[in-house]
Amino acid sequence: MSAPLPSHPQLSGNYAPIRIECDATDLTVEGDLPPQLHGSLYRVGPNPQYMPTDEYHWFGGDGMIHAFHFGDGRVDYCNRWARTPKWALEHEAGRGLFGLFGNPMTSDPATHGKDCGVANTNMLWHDGRLMALEELHAPFELDPTTLESGGYYRFDGKLPSHMTAHPKVDPKTRELLFFSYFAAGFFTPDIGFHVADPNGDLKRNEAFQAPYTAMVHDFAITDTHVIFPICPLTGSMERAMARRPAFAWEPELGTRVGIMERDQNVDSMRWFESDACFIFHPMNAWSDDGVVTVDVMQFEAAPLFTYADGTPVERSKSNARLCRWTFDLNSNSNTFKRTYLDELIGEFPRIDERYAGSPYRHGFIASTYARVKGDQGVFNQITHFDLQENTREIYQVPDGDAVSEPVFVARAPDAAEGDGFLLATVFRRAQNRSDLIVLDAMHIEAGPVATVRLDHRIPFGFHGCWRQAED
Repeated sequence: MSAPLPSHPQLSGNYAPIRIECDATDLTVEGDLPPQLHGSLYRVGPNPQYMPTDEYHWFGGDGMIHAFHFGDGRVDYCNRWARTPKWALEHEAGRGLFGLFGNPMTSDPATHGKDCGVANTNMLWHDGRLMALEELHAPFELDPTTLESGGYYRFDGKLPSHMTAHPKVDPKTRELLFFSYFAAGFFTPDIGFHVADPNGDLKRNEAFQAPYTAMVHDFAITDTHVIFPICPLTGSMERAMARRPAFAWEPELGTRVGIMERDQNVDSMRWFESDACFIFHPMNAWSDDGVVTVDVMQFEAAPLFTYADGTPVERSKSNARLCRWTFDLNSNSNTFKRTYLDELIGEFPRIDERYAGSPYRHGFIASTYARVKGDQGVFNQITHFDLQENTREIYQVPDGDAVSEPVFVARAPDAAEGDGFLLATVFRRAQNRSDLIVLDAMHIEAGPVATVRLDHRIPFGFHGCWRQAED
């Protein structure tokens, strides 16, 4: 019998896991489904099967995937756990066996030498494969219709270590670019850089050393450059072995950013530096005549973590705002400019992916109207930034409800930038369930054009992707 969940802010409310896997066909829809939506939306997030043997952190829960299949004027739904080796081992034992992030000092001896991946962070559709991603393990493949687990995908054995949760698909070449931190083993400063062609053939494997050992959640690409942000959320084997914070905020190290040209090797990396700041996610980046610009959601300090001595990071520093980083590669300076573009607090930036790596106009985030996020850090708005007109438009859900990351779907392959739809889940607190909403991306203040109703809730998660159906 499973024990009650411990008292923990990331295990209560809509952070709490659900225990069901289900299929629901022809869901109730309020409004009119756009006929252009023909494909599948996938979302993933932590949904722990059992508690770890030591402490819980939101980032460490087993991944559960939620799929909404659009077609023929209806929406079908299913959800499944990613049946990773960790999930299967604990399922057979009927209890948690692994410590947080697989910490060997706190894991059951039965797990020694076993894989601890959770496949809980992002979804990728590339080369006809659907993959659940988590940054310290290989991609985990799933059936795109049933979500049946298929196991780790290692690019025909060519993947030397693991893969970031945030690979980039170049919309022009259809290449898949990605990296792996801790590439030479846990808490090493080694970072791998990899490129696969449109058919999934891994063509490039290189490695370099970061200025210090850190969690590197995401990166950015342009048509001509690759950008690696190294922020001082450090990893330490010494701390982990002493049962102190394995990851900790060390602002005295400052922030470092490595930039290299895509047609050069990692030895050509040029490093820039600034005072400490933190990012999980860039929105987009582009290059223009030797100047590289990267728009990011920037924090003053890493949220959800502590300092090395275990002191919590100040809550006032744990809010992200849209910020522009500018690097002049023509100069001899090793510094870069940081300029906030808006004061609105938010995260989970998305764009029209057809403009990834290129100059762009439209960006979208999950946001909040509070100056310091309340309600355990959830978001109650979706915001559209028009970066050409320097304006923003906001859709806000009712008090108590909360939105997910918005995923953009173009109205047509040749539609203008931003002409399409935003798909997001909404937790309805009063009813303890969730909806999926469809917004016209250029007119979000008008509210949903369609709302797809579920009978249960989708716990707060991280990221998702859209798979366009073949005609």
